[in-house]
Amino acid sequence: MFEADMLRGSKDQTGDQSMNSQPERLEGTVDPKLLEILVCPMTKGPLEFDAAKQELISRSAKLAYPIRDGIPIMLPEEARKIE
Repeated sequence: MFEADMLRGSKDQTGDQSMNSQPERLEGTVDPKLLEILVCPMTKGPLEFDAAKQELISRSAKLAYPIRDGIPIMLPEEARKIE
């Protein structure tokens, strides 16, 4: 089995999901474990997930980092300033 298949939780020969596969998340959500380890690159502070805007919010930096195609874009130059 290829590593990429393992990461996606590929099916074994019987068609069952591998026991190591991650449970499917709803579209437009962020894995809680990922949210625990991600920090603002500017302040190293915590981030909050805004599901409606698909952004990760850094209150301390007053920045909103976009999430595109399920991937957080953690570049300050890509972030939106917030009040």
